[in-house]
Amino acid sequence: MDAIPPRRFEELVADALDEVPEELMALLDNVVVLVEDRNPEEPSLLGVYEGYALTERGWDHSGALPDRIMIYRAAICDICDDEEQVADEVTITVVHEIAHHFGIDEEKLHALGWG
Repeated sequence: MDAIPPRRFEELVADALDEVPEELMALLDNVVVLVEDRNPEEPSLLGVYEGYALTERGWDHSGALPDRIMIYRAAICDICDDEEQVADEVTITVVHEIAHHFGIDEEKLHALGWG
């Protein structure tokens, strides 16, 4: 499908974040969620977590720049047929990247059905 306009896509990302349980959102530490069209190195990548998972942080992590969760609008739209599929894929991608913040690896995510 054609790419959803940026503002609408950002609303879908906000909706996906609203679906994450409050208890988990409260545990997100120093993380910002951003939307870009594509990853320049891997154009088909849907999202990426850039930072240090909570399980990898040591005493020296305080004062660090925020971790980033990038959600790639054009890449997600490329694999979807309609806005409903985009919304579903955005939710899956957001949850997937948040899980990386908590130290959950790809293998575990796939086992849980969030691959």
